Amino acid sequence: QCDLQGLWRNELGSNMTLSALDASGTFSGSYHTAVAATNKQILVSPLQGAQQHPSDKGQPTFGFTVQWQFADSMTAFVGQCFVDRRGKETLETTWLLREEVPSRKDVWKATRVGTSIFTRIK
Repeated sequence: QCDLQGLWRNELGSNMTLSALDASGTFSGSYHTAVAATNKQILVSPLQGAQQHPSDKGQPTFGFTVQWQFADSMTAFVGQCFVDRRGKETLETTWLLREEVPSRKDVWKATRVGTSIFTRIK
């Protein structure tokens, strides 16, 4: 059974802490990115999310948003938690980062897409 609560790290060294799910399947947490396209100081940023009802296989889907505290942008993550035969949990995610742009003519460059794989630290 996959449990989202805990401390996670992705392949770039970013750390994420997720709270326990509440009765409706929502959670909160914090995200400390190791990478950013800014010269500003990187700050720990809040996240809010929800997990889909756990399936019989115990490998649920989830989504969360990060409200960056040091940049005019937001990132939305969607993913699924997988558990291997040895019980190792992995979060496979895809993300969209939306950056604020000065005008509608700049919208074409406002969104980035990528993937991140998180493994449990504790």
